[in-house]
Formats: sequence, structure tokens, C-alpha cells
Amino acid sequence: MGVGGCLALPWRCLVVLCLRLLFLVPAGVPVRSGDATFPKAMDNVTVRQGESATLRCSVDNRVTRVAWLNRSSILYAGNDKWCLDPRVVLLANTKTQYSIQIQDVDVYDEGPYTCSVQTDNHPKTSRVHLIVQVSPKITEISSDISINEGGNVSLTCIATGRPDPTITWRHISPKAVGFISEDEYLEITGITREQSGEYECSASNDVAAPVVQRVKVTVNYPPYISDAKSTGVPVGQKGILLCEASAVPSADFQWYKDDKRLAEGQKGLKVENKAFFSRLTFFNVSEQDYGNYTCVASNQLGNTNASMILYEETTTALTPWKGPGAVHDGNNGAWRRGGCVWLLALLLAQLAHQF
Repeated sequence: MGVGGCLALPWRCLVVLCLRLLFLVPAGVPVRSGDATFPKAMDNVTVRQGESATLRCSVDNRVTRVAWLNRSSILYAGNDKWCLDPRVVLLANTKTQYSIQIQDVDVYDEGPYTCSVQTDNHPKTSRVHLIVQVSPKITEISSDISINEGGNVSLTCIATGRPDPTITWRHISPKAVGFISEDEYLEITGITREQSGEYECSASNDVAAPVVQRVKVTVNYPPYISDAKSTGVPVGQKGILLCEASAVPSADFQWYKDDKRLAEGQKGLKVENKAFFSRLTFFNVSEQDYGNYTCVASNQLGNTNASMILYEETTTALTPWKGPGAVHDGNNGAWRRGGCVWLLALLLAQLAHQF
């Protein structure tokens, strides 16, 4: 309970009576607010939960008695503490100021506080309102969810604070831009695989840094083979067939040659399955290995397959190039030398005829 509830309920009537007697106020006569010639208490006081609130009341030499009240309860009367709450302490009681402090303020301390003074047998009061701000806190948020593609998703994020916090949702994704919802509830209709990932709820009210929590949304979908290419390999070499597939949950892979399933550990073969691909390795390709292979990817939502061919790749032996007019027979060198002499004589005769 707040500082106003320090005294037991049976004492409340006695407290009010004592207060009126203290300031000589006849029953039924309203207490007037301080006039323009008398200093008033400070303006409204705003503090954060857990901080200390100081309530100050300016006085002068006309004041004979002073007190701080919270609703109908006396906190301090002069130097005497009437409240049992240890958080309430007297800071100053001088000719110019009468101040108290409420430590470790909580929300139940919020409300009106009255500084009451007695001057020349005329009571005057001045009121200050204590406002307690509370940092935002997320009290309820949806759990992580797994849903099949095309389904509808509803996420909830409830937060408290004073003032009431603003709640926003955003998708933690490189492609996402800005907020996708500025409400406690986020509705996604016909969700797609691109909308999977983490969704962040943020609650802010400018009292403290925003608080955030995340919800993971997993979108399940059947396998989709994105890459499966035929490969050419010479006899006796190492060959690899690769099958890549995306799926949630991850796909299980199986390999077939024609209609026969290939088993792990089969002689000369190795099947390596990972989350998003399967690799079929031939360590020493033979003629019998060539042919059509089928990769099957499946999960509980469906399956798909792709065919590829392991074919023989032949290499052609190339003869070194020896230039135009070169003859590859090494036994007619003499003929080549004779031909060169004859061509030289013919060229010289042609030049002599022109000049």
C-alpha cells in the first residue's frame, strides 16, 4: 500500500480530527488553496519506479505550523513523523522550505500530496501530484511456432508500463523493411517459406530503453530440387553426381540407377547425405557405371525427384602442330631440300622477267 495507508483504518477519523484541531479549522469549513501572495508547493513531480521523489513546499516567517498529507493521512507534522513507512523521511524544515522525500517509489505511491500550513490562524494548502513512471515489461508473448506453408499465423505480445507502452512487430530478415505491425497482435495469412524466421516484439514508452523478445516461426514445406546436373567422366577416373534440395524439415535422399536403389557402402560407391544436398561418388568409374541415375528427396510433406546421366567423356589425342606445309614422314628430307632449291630458282626468274 502507498504512503497514504500508513495508519490503521480505525485511526483515520482521529487523524482527520487531529489535523483540523492542529490548524484550528472548524468542522464543515473548507480549507482554501494558497492564494497568489503565498508560495505554493512545487509543480507535479514525475519519477521512475524505484527512484526517490522529493516533495518541496515553500514557506515564510508567517507560517506557524506545517504538515504534509497524502489523501487523508498525515505523513509529517512539523518535525514529527506520523507515518510508519520507513521510506518517508523529512528533508528540510526551515523558515523557507518544508520538504519530505519518498524513497524507492512504487506505483501505489502515485496520487495527490498536500502541503498544509497555518498562518495567523488561517490554514492554507497547496497540492502536488506525484506521477510514477514504469519501464515497459513484456508480460506475455507467443511461443515459437511451426506451421505448414499456406497456414495462418497469429502472434501475441502483451506489455505493461506507465505510460502504456507502444508495441511493434518486425521480421528479422535481410529482405524485411521497417515494422510489419504496430499492435499487440500480428496476423499472417497464407504464410510462405520466405516469411519464416524470427519475429521481434518491441515495447517502448520513453521511460527506459525498449524491451524486446523474439518468436521463431518455422514454415514447413515439401522438398524442391534446385540443382541436379549430368556429368561426364572418363573410364577409370573419379566421378560425382550432386543433388541439391531445399525442404523443411530437411529432406531424406535416396539414389536409384534405373529402377535399382543404390545402398550405402556398395562397392566402389559412396553416398553422402547432408541437410540440403546428397553426393554420389564413384571412385573408379567403369563401363557398367554409365547410365541414368535418379535422386529422390522426401520429407513428411511430400517428395520430388530428378534424373541425371553419368556418361563417358572421351579425350582426343592431339598431334603437335608443325606449321603449314610440314610433312610428317621423316624419310624424304632430301626431296624437301630439292624442292626448296627449285622454288628459289623459279622466284628469281619471275623477278628478272618483271625488271
